[in-house]
Amino acid sequence: MIDKTAVFNLTYGLFVLTAKEGNKDNGCIINTAQQIAENPMLISITVNKSNYTHDMIVNTGEFNISILTEDAPFELFKHYGFQSGRDADKIRDNLPRAENGIAYLSGFANTLISGRVINTIDCGTHTLFISEVTQAEKLSDKKSVTYQYYFDNIKPKPEKVEKKGYVCEVCGYVYEGDVLPEDFVCPICKHGADVFKPL
Repeated sequence: MIDKTAVFNLTYGLFVLTAKEGNKDNGCIINTAQQIAENPMLISITVNKSNYTHDMIVNTGEFNISILTEDAPFELFKHYGFQSGRDADKIRDNLPRAENGIAYLSGFANTLISGRVINTIDCGTHTLFISEVTQAEKLSDKKSVTYQYYFDNIKPKPEKVEKKGYVCEVCGYVYEGDVLPEDFVCPICKHGADVFKPL
């Protein structure tokens, strides 16, 4: 079944790409997928060669794309996107499988698209796969997550470390420490401790 409106969700977003070879499943996050033709329905995806999912697609010629939604937790991105690309069998959950037998995300995804590779183009560190869509279905009406939304709302912000110290009001030199010695002399402008203020 191919729902053409589902393919529109490839316009932008972050996607979990899944593949299967033998009894092993794998997945990674990509952001390069787009529709390139309508009849037949063709899409292209670009995958880093260092990822084991890439090798599975080369060997089997099939894959699934789950388009992520704004409620996807950081742990999901950490699992699929930030582990070593050579880690095989990342899919350990009891995920549903599409018509092609490959697992896909039903939660935290608004669309499932299955593809069968019909051509490959070597792009150096990546491979561009031209693929025919074999299945496309909308899973929910939730908004797709964008990189901007990911950085603004999902990725944890780095903790702000409060620096303790004193700054020279003459030249801007910063003395790091809890207590500024009374006889301290700025190594830059040679003024004394009386021109330093706490940070």
